[in-house]
Amino acid sequence: MGGDAGDDEPIIHFVLVHGASHGAWCWYKLTTLLLSAGFKATTVDLTSAGINLTDANTVFDFDHYNRPLFSLLSDIPHHHKIILVGHSIGGASVTEALCKFTDKISMTVYLVADMVQPGSTSSPRSIMSVGEEEDIWEFTYGEGADKPPTSAQMKEEYRRHYFYSQSPLEDVVLASKLLRPCPVRALRGIDQLPPNPEAEKVPRVYIKTGKDNLCDPILQDRMVEKWPPSQLYTLEESDHSAFFSVPTTLFTCLLRAIFSLQL
Repeated sequence: MGGDAGDDEPIIHFVLVHGASHGAWCWYKLTTLLLSAGFKATTVDLTSAGINLTDANTVFDFDHYNRPLFSLLSDIPHHHKIILVGHSIGGASVTEALCKFTDKISMTVYLVADMVQPGSTSSPRSIMSVGEEEDIWEFTYGEGADKPPTSAQMKEEYRRHYFYSQSPLEDVVLASKLLRPCPVRALRGIDQLPPNPEAEKVPRVYIKTGKDNLCDPILQDRMVEKWPPSQLYTLEESDHSAFFSVPTTLFTCLLRAIFSLQL
């Protein structure tokens, strides 16, 4: 199952997609667990995230934002069984990738993530809009104050509560050094995808978080009800950032998911 398999043997390959303001770095605990278990795991920095040098204030298009993910998926060999995992707003990136690379993806996993059915009229911006009424976001107006904001980042005083309430302090400190503004224009411009019957056939997993202060359990339940997944798990003790607060439990969920589907 790991990276030492022969050239033509199936390899389970996890591809991990971060949410707003985060980057490939946020998956370091889960990546370690996956690699130690013999799986292949790849993380990606979307445009303007992590160590990607693009200024978020110049990213206006959702496809531009997702370009590093699309490039990565294009390069992965077909004998790799891709398990595409998205966190938070990264779920929208996962769905778009699923529709573009349906034949290469064996399973999608939505970790407290935006999960909107292609062809649905539901808003794909459900998670990004959370907290707007509480003024928890700091906006940058790269095109001038008379134009819509071009990037956003959660204000520092709110991050522990909304992102990391159950996470170890050392991870909160790490995140404080690495979080970057997200390209809000691109995220608010997420296109509603047309119906895609082939993408519907790919197994989907939704993982809920029980102590999430950013994405209310009611909102999570609503997404699950509107597009029921193949499997549903709940991380009862997790905050919004399960990769920090409960990485081992998250890892166990992923193992259960892939083995129950006999990938």
